[in-house]
Amino acid sequence: MTRHNIAVDGPSGAGKSTLSKMLAREFGLIYVDTGAMYRTIGLHALRSGVNMEEDEAIVALLPQIQIHMEYDTNGNQLMLLNRENVSSEIRLPEVSMSASRVSAIPQVRRYLLEMQQSIARESNVIMDGRDIGTVVLPDAGLKIFLSADPEDRARRRFEELQQKGVSTSLDEVLKDMIQRDHNDSTRAAAPLRPAEGAVILNTTGYTLEQSYLALYELVKRYMED
Repeated sequence: MTRHNIAVDGPSGAGKSTLSKMLAREFGLIYVDTGAMYRTIGLHALRSGVNMEEDEAIVALLPQIQIHMEYDTNGNQLMLLNRENVSSEIRLPEVSMSASRVSAIPQVRRYLLEMQQSIARESNVIMDGRDIGTVVLPDAGLKIFLSADPEDRARRRFEELQQKGVSTSLDEVLKDMIQRDHNDSTRAAAPLRPAEGAVILNTTGYTLEQSYLALYELVKRYMED
C-alpha cells in the first residue's frame, strides 16, 4: 500500500508543529513531532545532571531512556519518558537549548531514526522536524520547508510561552532562537537545510490563518494526486 508521507522542516518557532497538527486533523493523517523526541532526551539529560558538553556522557544515558508517543482524545501527541508524561515540561526554554545540543550528536539521531521511519512505514503521516525531508523521509511525497524571520518567530514563541505561564522576556527568547538557529544549521550531523525538491514557504508577517491556507492548498493537491 502506498503511504502518504509529508515532511515539514524548518527552524524553531516557524509554526511547524501548530500547522502540522491542524493539517493532520483536516486530512486524517498521523502527526509526528520529532522535535519532541529530542526534547525528551534533552530533558532526561538535564535531569541527570551530566555535562552537556560531553557527547559520551549523553550517549551513555540512551540505554536508560524509554520514549513512547501516545495521542489524547483530540489527537494531540503526548510524550512519555520512562512512562512519565513530560509533554508540558519539554516545552520549557532550557529544554529547547538542551534539545538543540543532543540533536547534534549522531548516536542520538540514529537512536531515534528507526522509531521515526517505522511510524511512517505503518501510517500516513505528516512529520515535522529539522531533517525530515533530508534524512528521515527522503522519499516523502511532499516536502515543505517552513521559515520566517527570527524576530517574527521569537514573537510567536514568546506569546506561546506567556500563554503557558512561562516567565521569560522577548529578548531572551530571540537570543535563544538565534543561537539555536546557528546550532541547527552548522552541526555536522544532519544540519538544517531545505530538502531537494522541497516547497519553501516564508511566513514572515503571515497570520496563522494565512499560513494554514498556504499549506492547506499544497497538501490538498498532494493528497488528491
